[in-house]
Amino acid sequence: MSGRELGVLNALDVAKTQWYHFTAIVIAGMGFFTDAYDLFCISLVTKLLGRLYYTDITKPKPGVLPPNVQAAVTGVALCGTLAGQLFFGWLGDKLGRKKVYGLTLMLMVVCSLASGLSFGDTPKGVITTLCFFRFWLGFGIGGDYPLSATIMSEYANKKTRGAFIAAVFAMQGFGILAGGIVALIVSSAYDHKYDLPSYKENPEGSIVHSLDYVWRIILMFGAVPAAVTYYWRMKMPETARYTALVARNAKQAASDMSKVLQVELEAEEDKLHHIVDSENQKYGLFSKEFAKRHGLHLVGTTVTWFLLDIAFYSQNLFQKDIFSAIGWIPPSQEMNAIHEVYRIARAQTLIALCSTVPGYWFTVFFIDYMGRFAIQLMGFFFMTVFMFALAIPYNHWTKKENRIGFVVMYSLTFFFSNFGPNATTFVVPAEIFPARLRSTCHGISAAAGKAGAIVGAFGFLYAAQSTDPKKVDQGYPTGIGVKNSLIVLGVVNFFGMVFTFLVPESKGKSLEELSGENEEGPEAIEMAGSARTVPV
Repeated sequence: MSGRELGVLNALDVAKTQWYHFTAIVIAGMGFFTDAYDLFCISLVTKLLGRLYYTDITKPKPGVLPPNVQAAVTGVALCGTLAGQLFFGWLGDKLGRKKVYGLTLMLMVVCSLASGLSFGDTPKGVITTLCFFRFWLGFGIGGDYPLSATIMSEYANKKTRGAFIAAVFAMQGFGILAGGIVALIVSSAYDHKYDLPSYKENPEGSIVHSLDYVWRIILMFGAVPAAVTYYWRMKMPETARYTALVARNAKQAASDMSKVLQVELEAEEDKLHHIVDSENQKYGLFSKEFAKRHGLHLVGTTVTWFLLDIAFYSQNLFQKDIFSAIGWIPPSQEMNAIHEVYRIARAQTLIALCSTVPGYWFTVFFIDYMGRFAIQLMGFFFMTVFMFALAIPYNHWTKKENRIGFVVMYSLTFFFSNFGPNATTFVVPAEIFPARLRSTCHGISAAAGKAGAIVGAFGFLYAAQSTDPKKVDQGYPTGIGVKNSLIVLGVVNFFGMVFTFLVPESKGKSLEELSGENEEGPEAIEMAGSARTVPV
């Protein structure tokens, strides 16, 4: 322990893994579980919304959402998330992690319920209110990103901190899985009650008005896990690093952590004043000093997250098309409305189970051995390789006998995004910035990621359309085709690899070491006559 470090922070750094670490993972992780459920469950019900509100029974195929409506329904929550990450990230540094944490959770509960209670039964009324509430739901979800990561990193010890933050993020995999399972249960129940003909056999009979409840139940279920953890979130004490280094209350920090760690800790007020009054604690986000010390780090965390999410979210869009191409989901006219929900949910659940969930947990187990840098570089490298391996012989993969190979390659791309940059881009920004700017910088990095998600989700919705006007989805202009889209994504991942070199390795160091908060200010160094230079 350096003479400059507060005893309470050192106690957290060297604490053995104990019960409170796991409760913190579960409390922060349930927020993430809910985030993933809410963001990804919409892709399960968009086809159903198209059938219910946009079907013209004189046409040979059931209705689909028009391109602009499809883009709004799937993308509005991402826009809300981007805004929420910036706003709540900043607020988390101003008011404290705990206060803001409860606020984001309430917003998520209320908006999850409200998104299932859309007004009116006209397509316009339903879609407008659905989009309105999903924006604010996204806003709440956005707050969860910087706060969950910051709280977990500030509670963890330095030896297993990477694994703990990654474990919070890994709950996202279970959230995606839960979305698929809830959709499977709801659609099976409705299928048993109404034995409907396919659209081809009887266009009118393949849709019943009460199927309107299906998508509402799936969306509203997202409120349950968030509501369950609200009480526990409110009981969690504020993190010691915020209380001491930002709120400057050594006594409170020591008493909070004494309860958590179950050891006696003294409040070192003199030492705290010495630390918080040094020059290292004064520079702001837009200062030259910040640019000098952390400017490149912030560029590294924002750009890598931006590039990763372009690839990650565009993959989710390809899912339905890929499943159709390989025959997991038959043409829409050959199914009734409920079978379609069931098939899409089944496909998403299988992908989550086989590649998404295992990828996250590989990161949890290896991050504190391999380090963040190695995992991120490796992930981007393999994503680049698999994207090109899918793209270049694309025509080979579309043939019936090669379909299983295609699914395996596609799953591996997903596996290496989760055992790779999808997890590390979340972990690193919560570790390398000073406490008073930590939540803000994580919010900025995460918001850059969501900007990438919006590019991935919208850009590729149009780009992946066929170059042949006859094969284009209803209402879309021609695009560059799936093959060329995959090549573009391969290039995006390659640049992710390049920008990873700007991000420092944070394995095994304390947060104060990484952010430079323990260093003496320049004046103190001169006074001490020390020749030690201040690291940039």
